[in-house]
Amino acid sequence: MPEAADASAGSAPLEGLLVADFSRVLAGPLATMTLADLGARVVKVERPGTGDDTRHWGPPFSATGSTYFESVNRNKESVELDLADPEGRALARELALRADVLVENFKPGGLEKLGLGHESLAAENPGLVYASISGFGSAGGRDLPGYDFIVQALGGLMSITGAADGEPGAGPTKVGVAVVDVLTAKDATIGILAALAERARTGRGRRLEVNLLSSLQGALANQGQAYLGAGATPRRMGNDHPSIVPYQLLATADAPLAVAAGNDGQFARLCEAIGSPELAADPRFATNAARVAHRAELVPLLESGLSTASAEVWQDKLAGVGVPCGRVAGIGEGLDYAESLGLSPTVEVRDRSGAAVGRQVRHPIAWTPPLPPRTQAPPALGADTADVVRWLRA
Repeated sequence: MPEAADASAGSAPLEGLLVADFSRVLAGPLATMTLADLGARVVKVERPGTGDDTRHWGPPFSATGSTYFESVNRNKESVELDLADPEGRALARELALRADVLVENFKPGGLEKLGLGHESLAAENPGLVYASISGFGSAGGRDLPGYDFIVQALGGLMSITGAADGEPGAGPTKVGVAVVDVLTAKDATIGILAALAERARTGRGRRLEVNLLSSLQGALANQGQAYLGAGATPRRMGNDHPSIVPYQLLATADAPLAVAAGNDGQFARLCEAIGSPELAADPRFATNAARVAHRAELVPLLESGLSTASAEVWQDKLAGVGVPCGRVAGIGEGLDYAESLGLSPTVEVRDRSGAAVGRQVRHPIAWTPPLPPRTQAPPALGADTADVVRWLRA
């Protein structure tokens, strides 16, 4: 097996594991990148000439390619294999038979037709952890195309996201990132790691399936349970919270401020800070349940007090008295804020020669003892084909 590209991963928890990555776009590649960040060797199988669809998604493009592709493909090797060709399929099968983990998001049943299904591979590689990702599962939804945007609509997320009816801009809206793909990637990663833990005890792998619709519905949390447990149908409320007030954006002298007064003590400190301590004693607002019932009366009173200063001034003042708050920042400002807190939110990635080629958001887990981050930039299409094919044929 070729040497791992980044020696800093030598003490990583998944060192020595081989992942055959037959996935593309976002959910599968994010899951496999997570495994790569944790030390696994990930060999990404791509279509000759075109590769992963997201290599061409843009703008924006960085100096080295599509930022979409780069966001979920660092620390991987890229191999071009034509699965429609018998030789390409034979090499892909050999890779799968040597792998500890296989991740795929073909249309359900697609890899079975190519001789790369779970049963066929597990017969020769019983320790294989085989993870399949789809939009709507392998039963009644097997033929439905799995796109994050469509799942946000069909799964109920859009029904609770966006301005309320009757307000400016009212209507359902998607979340500003492909959040269902991201959630599915994390569910897939959890399942893979659990299956690997089981394999350490039993010596046998397992097949697992995740789908975008189930991952979305599993993440609806209190909103889903409100429907199941109380028969309540959650609705769009903009930035308001259905069960806590104030837990929303409030206007200040210059910009909105996110305020999350999650208990009566925080609310009392908020009222004191804006010069209206009497609000905390008002029977309409003294408890959270009362504040929810009288939201429409309370919010203008709070915004009147906040109108005397800027969002930045209020952020400092309220944070100083223990009221959770924050002004609405851009992504760059958010990264700068994380940096100011010592969170080191980004990592510099390097090409095969060791030259720095850009920065990416780092894997979010912090470890003790610390793990040096793996810093190999996303691969050029087919960059490792010759080396990997030579190894597979050996």
